[in-house]
Amino acid sequence: LGWKFYDADDYHPLENKKKMEEGIPLNDEDRIPWLCALHDILKREDASRQDTILACSALKKMYRRVLIGGASAIENNQPEQLGENPALKILFVHLDGPKDIIAARLEKRRGHFMPLELLQSQFDTLEPPSEPENFITVSLEKSLPEILLQIESAILQG
Repeated sequence: LGWKFYDADDYHPLENKKKMEEGIPLNDEDRIPWLCALHDILKREDASRQDTILACSALKKMYRRVLIGGASAIENNQPEQLGENPALKILFVHLDGPKDIIAARLEKRRGHFMPLELLQSQFDTLEPPSEPENFITVSLEKSLPEILLQIESAILQG
């Protein structure tokens, strides 16, 4: 697509990475400043009219609201307003699949700070997207070309 790509994991502060390396799940207090920084990146790219893809485990509805609206989304705590007049227009792609498939992929990943032991905490925290969020759900049981085609089709359809 020729879009700019960011991996949210590259923007975790050192304290977050150390916690995960030690097998300690992140909490909201750990994640909110990180998500606000990601919002700022997305806002900057949007202001320069740069289409952007962000790979991010925005596990909770509140986290996705922060990506859209920044810190004000926490203060307002009114997701309906964000749906009507969002600070940023974001299509969330919920990659959905069974834990064993995700675990197998995590085991193949080298040099990453999040150990496999934290996968269950990610499932425990997960709030799958729902209306009125702007999202699609894509099955991880599909092949990579099928996954990419489904995401690209959703993006191009607007």
